[in-house]
Amino acid sequence: MGNGAKRMLKPASLFTDGAVLCRRKEIRVFGEAADGNEVCVRLTAADGRLLAEGCALAAGGRFEACLAPQEAQDGCTLEIRAGGEHATARDIAIGEVFLAGGQSNMELALANADGGPERIREHRDPLLRFFNVPKMARVCPEQQEAVDAARWEAVSPGRGGENSAVAYFFACRLRAAEPELPVGMIDCYWGGTSITCWLEESVLETSEEGRRYLKEYAEKTGGITLETYLKEEKTFFETLDAWNRQVDRFKQSHPGADWNAVTEACGPCPWNPPAGPGSPYRPAGLAEPMVHAAAPATLTGILWYQGEEDADKTDRYDELMILLIRRWRELFRDPELPFLFVQLPMWVDFGKEDTFRWPALRLQQAAVRDAVPGTGMVCLLDQGEYGNIHPTNKKPVGDRLYELAAEMLYGGGEISPRATGVRMEGDTALVALSAPVETRDGQAPRLLEIAGEDGAFRPAEGWPEDGCLKIRNPEIRRPVSVRYAWTDYSDQVNLFGKNGLPLEPFRLETKEKRRDG
Repeated sequence: MGNGAKRMLKPASLFTDGAVLCRRKEIRVFGEAADGNEVCVRLTAADGRLLAEGCALAAGGRFEACLAPQEAQDGCTLEIRAGGEHATARDIAIGEVFLAGGQSNMELALANADGGPERIREHRDPLLRFFNVPKMARVCPEQQEAVDAARWEAVSPGRGGENSAVAYFFACRLRAAEPELPVGMIDCYWGGTSITCWLEESVLETSEEGRRYLKEYAEKTGGITLETYLKEEKTFFETLDAWNRQVDRFKQSHPGADWNAVTEACGPCPWNPPAGPGSPYRPAGLAEPMVHAAAPATLTGILWYQGEEDADKTDRYDELMILLIRRWRELFRDPELPFLFVQLPMWVDFGKEDTFRWPALRLQQAAVRDAVPGTGMVCLLDQGEYGNIHPTNKKPVGDRLYELAAEMLYGGGEISPRATGVRMEGDTALVALSAPVETRDGQAPRLLEIAGEDGAFRPAEGWPEDGCLKIRNPEIRRPVSVRYAWTDYSDQVNLFGKNGLPLEPFRLETKEKRRDG
């Protein structure tokens, strides 16, 4: 930065040394500058050639300059000048930039994932870089300081253990597919958060479900001051941190212990965060302090893994998710921004009965994929862990997100087969599929159910034939509905595509049922 009595020019931390800029799209460079100053941005190649330049007038203490689209490369330099001040960022790469968002299963760190510690010790890749948006729940001086201090970091031995394991495994597949292509991952997530935490209050107010979340939280926290909340928050995190340290010690002394053994030794997770005006779990709580810290960066796409927190809270997750996609596309200035998300895997807590809330939310997620162009979903029906909502096997998640990205953006990816419709032949439902399926274990298909006119679902037999899945129960002469994997948790999934990916869960109704209903 140039000398001066008062320094006003401050590029966003996304545009400091080691940054990854998005290829083949207009590149937006932004930050702070004195009002009225002309801010000029120059991007030069490794050999000194001028690649692009753009200028903009600062207003409201902010500037945003745009650069022409560029092809993938590295070793570039970004120079920003305004009113006699200048800032220079070196080792700039141009490639693919994805934002990874959601809650705890996106947040789960590479250091805690299967195979993660070995990767951390050995992996060096200067063209794979992460930027972690600071986890701050309130706009305040401390939040601004944390955002200003955040930096890109390339993958290197001994570093990056805090990065999202899902985002890491996704990025590794992309790097392996195109070794000359730089990849930048912007991590922006917080465990335990509802989807409503990531939307501004004004946006939530436009939705009936959003208004309901806001009203219920206001009724729950009415009269609680920020001071009281912060005291309760401190006590909560002290308790949680102590429990996490105990778990870490147990895992170190008992390698390979399953989650049941962990909780028997350490007790259940003391997850009871306080509610109040400063909580990260409040509706609209993280939109400004976290999402706005990254916007309006130019992105290749968004990865999203969330829904666990909302499964018991809403029957309209699809409405909220469509709202999120629309709003984030606005924030990141791309109405067609690819949005790749994860369907909830299998899970039920120890000793708990099936709520059937998770299969309902899975279908709401699938409905979003079907309704909103430019979106895609990966199926994890064969994943999940009994009693553990945070399975550590995150490589399949990252791998499937990569295959989805390949299918949506690059061509040739492998995705799960899914049901596309149903018709009746006598007492047999013929479910049309996007691709043929087979049973992995050679046994009959499991988790199939069929219902007659009374609406009561009963177990059904099924068999793949002629590209369809045929389903029947001899006791039901006039079926009107069929469904597959309607359960929070089961380890009996055995229907897979020829590519080894699980058949998506489904619930379908015949024309007769739709007409009657």
